Amino acid sequence: MQRVPLTQSTSTTLPALLLLSLLLAPILFSQDSSNDGKLRIIVIGAHPDDAELEAGGTAALWAAQGHHVKFVSTTNGDIGHAREAGAPLAVRRTKEVEEADKVLGVEATEVYDIHDGELMPTLENRRKLTKSIREWKADIVIAHRPNDYHPDHRYTGILVQDAAFMVIVKSFLPSVPNLTKNPVFLYTEDGFQKPNPLDPEIVVSIDSVIDQKIEALWKLESQIESYWATRNFESVVPVPKSGPERAERKAQLANTMKRRYATIANRFRAQLIELYGKEKGAAVKYAEAFELCEYGTQPTQEELMTLFPFFN
Repeated sequence: MQRVPLTQSTSTTLPALLLLSLLLAPILFSQDSSNDGKLRIIVIGAHPDDAELEAGGTAALWAAQGHHVKFVSTTNGDIGHAREAGAPLAVRRTKEVEEADKVLGVEATEVYDIHDGELMPTLENRRKLTKSIREWKADIVIAHRPNDYHPDHRYTGILVQDAAFMVIVKSFLPSVPNLTKNPVFLYTEDGFQKPNPLDPEIVVSIDSVIDQKIEALWKLESQIESYWATRNFESVVPVPKSGPERAERKAQLANTMKRRYATIANRFRAQLIELYGKEKGAAVKYAEAFELCEYGTQPTQEELMTLFPFFN
């Protein structure tokens, strides 16, 4: 995808245009007739931890500015543990992700009652995604790319793509009012190279909220003790309930996650410098990255800055 760097603009009125676009952002992007001047963002992940992992820091930044963020999980995560499964695990993971989202400032959490590993790109699920996006009156929709390793991730991406036009079609799912403007759709970061590597237009520094994000991820104990700890579904490393061992385990999680988001920052250092300027971009330690989807509204670079209002 072609990206026009901010530094390529030759207009002497760019600061004025940026200011104007910031002032007009509620009018240009809001789907809500009772517009409060804030953006409405929905992040759609496959499991109760994906939205938090991929966009939790950016969500915290949006929430701190008063924008409205919702996280959706398209499956209930009921096989995502080495020893637990079924309804008890689904209940546990839903409770954990609700607690994590509160830490981030996310206003609403929705977990679909679909079995983990069984999501399919059906018409029924297309309607379900369309309903969630419409009801939230989303200005921004973020989801997985459809070439991810996990079938639930891939089909979440496909379902969101399939909903990207239907959200504005009045006669599709007429029981839920259609959006009057197509949202801006973006993909979350991944490392897959085929058929094409991620090419993000937006890379957000999460340095100021990294501790908040880790505090949120600490709520996802079922994942910390199982797959995150062992990288398989054969064993569990329980999280200590108290004492120095619990603090040590939390420090281990923090180190793991900081390495993860430092890798993203280093991988997309050129984009960080482009967006933040040379000095600030070079100093960013941790980041989240998002690629613009070719479906939905195609914003200009200046409009993207109003949707991601984190770059001075």
